[in-house]
Amino acid sequence: MSGAAFIVVDMASKSSKASRVFVCTSCDHQLSKWMGRCPQCGEWGSLEERDTRSLGLGAMGLAGVAGAGGSAGRRGGGRGSGGLVPGASAQPVTQVDPTIAKHRPTGIGELDRVLGGGIVPGSAVLLAGEPGVGKSTLLLEVAAAWAKKGHTVLILTAEESVGQVRHRAERTGALHDKLYLASENDLENGLAQVDALNPELIIVDSLQTMQATGVEGVAGGVAQTRAVTSTLTTLAKMSGTPVIAVGHVTKEGTVAGPRTIEHLVDVVLNFEGDKHSSMRFLRGIKNRFGATDEVGCFEQTAHGIQEVADPSGLFLHHRTESVTGTAVTVVMDGRRAMVGELQTLALNSEFKNPKRYMTGMDASRVSMVLAVLSERCGLPLADKEVYAATVGGMKILEPSADLATGLALASTAKRTPLPLGLIALGEVGLGGEVRRIPQLTQRLAEAHRLGFHTALVPKNCHYEAPKGMKVKEVSTLCQAVNYCLSTD
Repeated sequence: MSGAAFIVVDMASKSSKASRVFVCTSCDHQLSKWMGRCPQCGEWGSLEERDTRSLGLGAMGLAGVAGAGGSAGRRGGGRGSGGLVPGASAQPVTQVDPTIAKHRPTGIGELDRVLGGGIVPGSAVLLAGEPGVGKSTLLLEVAAAWAKKGHTVLILTAEESVGQVRHRAERTGALHDKLYLASENDLENGLAQVDALNPELIIVDSLQTMQATGVEGVAGGVAQTRAVTSTLTTLAKMSGTPVIAVGHVTKEGTVAGPRTIEHLVDVVLNFEGDKHSSMRFLRGIKNRFGATDEVGCFEQTAHGIQEVADPSGLFLHHRTESVTGTAVTVVMDGRRAMVGELQTLALNSEFKNPKRYMTGMDASRVSMVLAVLSERCGLPLADKEVYAATVGGMKILEPSADLATGLALASTAKRTPLPLGLIALGEVGLGGEVRRIPQLTQRLAEAHRLGFHTALVPKNCHYEAPKGMKVKEVSTLCQAVNYCLSTD
């Protein structure tokens, strides 16, 4: 009797252990034992112990219910023992209305560029960015543009009062009778506002300040953020009304909360900018309805966020005479070609290890170009204190700017300016060779549009030179330096 009891207790203990799993709150990865770091997403301290019986339709439960219901339905032709009934009948793909997922322009060209043509009805869009970058102002511009077209827009502001949003709308010229405001941080009350107004666009500011009733945790926590995002996404799909939600980012630049919210939405946009510059860039991180390599350019002014259709002019100082240490190149930001100016300065240093100061440029690549100039071209720069910066707060990080960086540094060392109207395109290797770069035709076309008539490019590249532009092919950095800065 005691042995039987022991066996019963032991089996109950094993059953209890088997019903416990550890679930990652960031990626929903399940483990049988606790670990400090999730092996799937790499998050620390994200594993929570849960009872598999409380998960509802888990891996075994879902398979069992679906299998029982499906098999019973096939055998008996009824609903099945599980009671599963489809929410909507399946239909052939040829009978699906293609206009359902047609883009609707927002009225802001740069935003439409990133979205792939506009907002798709029934889509969920997540706009992420650092505090103060202008997310709320940008969405207020979007709401006003939609309202001016006769569409009803509802902004659920959980961070600010309606008076604060009204003040910003006055400053930016976003006042319109079709634009409605509601200060709600409770998700149920927000859904009631949507049900009463029936808007054509919903804006939620922000996810981390909304709270869902019946979900554990505080607003902004993992469970709350996931529940709010899931509800808003479901709302968009069921009603056909697009939803744009603001999401804050962490110190690492990722969206605050679980990574699963990025998988729930259709589009993830990142709004970024330097606090010392008025330029703002909108980048597509995820887009189910378009490309993710587009970038939109904006400028933050006293009157709101203004789109910049031609950003190249902001990063270029138009000169009538050449200055030593200055070179111009063309970089690709997504699918957009932008002309940027590099400036360098080299000074004698009394220190054994001269300092290097870089602004807007990749410090490691500048140091590499300095080493190549010193070793391969014999220019005395190794013992110099070097300064390198971009114009207008532009960030130039791609290797295609190596040739322009090398020419700017060589111009500083030789105290000879580069010719006016010259651009340099090419990656520089440690052997001093100039390597090929992609999208050369588009880069040359953008430079020619802005008035540049001479270009230095790598050899053996496939490109179409614009009419009237002189293109010089170079194989090494030294050859480029001799071509541009020869004193003979």
